[in-house]
Amino acid sequence: MAIFGNRIRVGDLLVMKGCITEEQLSDALEEQQKTKGKLGQVLVDMGFITEEVLAGVICAQLGIESIDLANFKPDPKLIEMIGEDILRKDELLPVGYDENNFNALKVAMSDPMNLGAIDDVQLVTGMEVVPLYASLNQINMHLDKLFGKKQAQEALEQFQLEHANEFGDEEEEAEDESINDAPIVKIVRSMLQEAVRMGSSDIHIEALEKEVRIRYRVDGVLQVINNYPLNSLAAIVARIKIISGLDISEKRKPQDGRLTEVVDGEEFDVRVSVLPTVYGEKVVMRLTKKKGLTKEKKYLGLYPDDEARLDGITHNPHGIILVTGPTGSGKSTTCYTVLNELNKETVNIITVEDPVEANVPGINQVQVNVKAELTFASALRSILRQDPDIIMIGEIRDGETAQIAVQASITGHLVISTLHTNSTSASVTRLVDMGVEPYLIGDAVVGIIAQRLVRRLCNKCKKARLATDIEKKMLHIEGQKLEGDVTVYDPVGCEECNKGYRGRVAIYEIMPITTKIRKTLHETFTADDIQRVAVSEGMNTLRMAGARNVLEGKTSIEEMVRVAYDMDEIVEMENAGD
Repeated sequence: MAIFGNRIRVGDLLVMKGCITEEQLSDALEEQQKTKGKLGQVLVDMGFITEEVLAGVICAQLGIESIDLANFKPDPKLIEMIGEDILRKDELLPVGYDENNFNALKVAMSDPMNLGAIDDVQLVTGMEVVPLYASLNQINMHLDKLFGKKQAQEALEQFQLEHANEFGDEEEEAEDESINDAPIVKIVRSMLQEAVRMGSSDIHIEALEKEVRIRYRVDGVLQVINNYPLNSLAAIVARIKIISGLDISEKRKPQDGRLTEVVDGEEFDVRVSVLPTVYGEKVVMRLTKKKGLTKEKKYLGLYPDDEARLDGITHNPHGIILVTGPTGSGKSTTCYTVLNELNKETVNIITVEDPVEANVPGINQVQVNVKAELTFASALRSILRQDPDIIMIGEIRDGETAQIAVQASITGHLVISTLHTNSTSASVTRLVDMGVEPYLIGDAVVGIIAQRLVRRLCNKCKKARLATDIEKKMLHIEGQKLEGDVTVYDPVGCEECNKGYRGRVAIYEIMPITTKIRKTLHETFTADDIQRVAVSEGMNTLRMAGARNVLEGKTSIEEMVRVAYDMDEIVEMENAGD
């Protein structure tokens, strides 16, 4: 076993080598206190360093080798010799025997200084341990592949065996004892854990004609994970209904519920939606990390000019701030981040949400309850009698809520809300459609933020190439045509990523309501006119933000087109090129 002796801490060493600043180290240590994760991985997750930089520093510090597990195939005998419990608990993976010492085992570890983990392996194998450094993501990826589906499949086979005489080929009503039996509990828990570890935002359990299809949405894209026999659907759905507080006897109506799941020490809020379909009930579970919604502003991924615009909007003492975009575009994260920054002892902040997605200390949060007639509109009327300074409305869904929000802002309150539109300028016309007068919108709204999430290219496998003429047209920023060769990157795919992508990055379109825009609102309220004025005053559109990220190698042309272009526009550009 390697003796490490007295070494400089990884964080301090990274600062000494100029890889990070003292401020970044301080931010990472603060984040580490919240997440209880390893400092090196926290620095990688925050984007301060890459996995390669971390590996180089740790290996130099400890005098050990690193190993790339991207194309590695674990030896089943070594896996079995150590056992799942130790591999999961200590986050390690055996990679082979030492060529110079046949009584020594090479073990990939995300924390090679974890002497307790080394002792665990020595105890069960009776061999010396040669620690190698590997990234935590790579290790967990292999462990999930080795054990995740295996556990679920074993549980399913056990369930099928135990209930072979109770179910035919078709779905039947689940018996009470089958709902809570060990196999079904394992299947549902394994599903949730695997989805979390894959970075999934949604789990889809779908009843097809002859089978149950399980899909996860990872980085915004659905992918098939598993297929189960149709006769297992009833027990799986019933189990999910029980743990999310739904009525298991009701199969004809849609139901919504929620539950909390702890995976790898982190708490996740799971929103459950059950919908009756032709072949059975379809379940969608949306996963949200409770701590993930309350980020600091500097981690939103804003460019300096957009951050300055956001600061100008949020420093208004009253008015409406709208955050807009489709479902799953990160609106809630932006709203909570703004609230977190405004949250001080001197102000009274009240929210009305459906549902409350994250609990923020010091803020009074109200959950919509339609059955008790507590809607957005009725809650808002009561909130205005609670002497609020800042109000957050989960979503403006109807004209009544919009009118109350406008009145609240005009009477001296700062109102933050979300809206489902495609752009900042379209939000204005949406409010007009809801019955709000254009002159009131100009007086009430102080700023609008439109956003999207694009998939981030994997730094390990992305491939550079020269942009085509059509692509250069798409990438022009502020009317400046790109001349000469322009480098863009395409996704490739490796063991560390999801078909060439790893995580997502937000792009923003931030429009402060200036005097010129207010004047335009009084004269006309067409989206094109409003956007034209906003761009002339320096606003970056979603396309401009997407182009910036493409030119910096953060995302691909394909992703930019997906969130910022219509197919008709692409065809038009191609025809113009001809």
